[in-house]
Amino acid sequence: MITLLCTVFLSLTLASSVYSETNSPASPPAYTAETELGDQNRVFASRGSNVTLPCRLHRQHGMSFGSVGMRIKWTKLSADESLEEDVLVSMGFHKKSYGSFQGRVHLLEADDDDASLVLSDVSLDDVGKFRCEVIDGIDDVIHEVTLEVQGVVFPYSPRLGRYNLNFHDAEQACLDQDSVVASFDQLYEAWRSGMDWCNAGWLNDGSVQYPITKPRGPCGGANARAGLRNYGQREKSKSHYDVFCFTSGLKGRLYWLVQPDKLTFAEAVQACQDDGAEIANVAQMYAAWKLNGYDRCDSGWLADGSVRYPISNPRSNCSPTEAAVRFVGFPDKKQKLFGVYCFKGQQ
Repeated sequence: MITLLCTVFLSLTLASSVYSETNSPASPPAYTAETELGDQNRVFASRGSNVTLPCRLHRQHGMSFGSVGMRIKWTKLSADESLEEDVLVSMGFHKKSYGSFQGRVHLLEADDDDASLVLSDVSLDDVGKFRCEVIDGIDDVIHEVTLEVQGVVFPYSPRLGRYNLNFHDAEQACLDQDSVVASFDQLYEAWRSGMDWCNAGWLNDGSVQYPITKPRGPCGGANARAGLRNYGQREKSKSHYDVFCFTSGLKGRLYWLVQPDKLTFAEAVQACQDDGAEIANVAQMYAAWKLNGYDRCDSGWLADGSVRYPISNPRSNCSPTEAAVRFVGFPDKKQKLFGVYCFKGQQ
C-alpha cells in the first residue's frame, strides 16, 4: 500500500482563509497529498463558528473521490494520539457521522477531488488533531489537520488549595468553569505571550508543566532559561497538582453589578439572577480580561466561591506591577465583604 502522510498544523477562522499548496515529496504514486494552509499555518476559529478542514486528492490517474468504492474516513485523535474517535465515514452515497459530531459534520465535496470536512458549531472539545483517510483499493492517502480555537489559558486550583487535583478531578474542575484542560501547544503560546506561573498544572496529554518567563530560585532556578518547566507524564489517579484550563471568547457580557451594599455569596448569586443574568465563572473573567481588555479594581464573587478582580491597566492599589486577574481567595461565603461579577449571555 502506498501511504502518504502529511501533517498540517492548521486552525480555521469563521471569516476566510488564505491558502497555499504543498505536494508530498515521494516517488510518483497513484495519488499525491495536497494540503491547504494559511501563510503562517495558524488561523483560529471561534467557539460556535463553522469551519472547513481541508482534505484534497491530487489525481494522477482517472479515479476521484466520487468514484464507486472510494472510502473516506475522518477521525479525531486523542491528545496523546493513542486513540481515534470516529467523526464521519463516507462510501459513495452512504455517509454516517458519529458521537458528538452527529448533525454537525458533512463533506464539502466542492469537486470530485474534495473530501474536506465542514464542522459546524465549533466547541472547545473539537480542538485537536483530525485525520482524513481516503482509501481506494491499494491506495491510501492520509491528511492530518489540527483545529485550534482562539482563547485564553488560565491556572486553576480549588478551594482546598494548591496541588489537590488528580487528572480526572482537573478535567472536572475545568469543565465546571466552562473550559477544558489546556494542551501543550496552548500553554506554550500562553508562555510566548508572557504567562508566568510557578505552580505546576496538568495538561490534557497527562503531563504536568508550568510556564516561566522570569527565572527565579523557587521556580526551577534563577540560572535556568525561561520556558516551560516539565515534570513529564504523571500517574493520573494518584498524582495531585493544579491544572491549566483553556476557554474561548465570550458569547455574552461579563460585568460588575452595582449594588448599594456588600453581599454574601448567596446574595451575590441571587442579585445576578434578579438582573436577568448569572454569577460569572472564572473562565468568563479570564476571557473578558485577556480577550476584551476588561478592567475593574473591585473584588467580586465568582461562581466557584472565589473572589477575584481583573486588571488590564496596572496602577497603584490595583495590581501595580502587571496586568492580571487578581485572586483574593475563597472567603467564608456568609461574609458580606464583596460585590459580584455577573454574566449575561447573548440572546
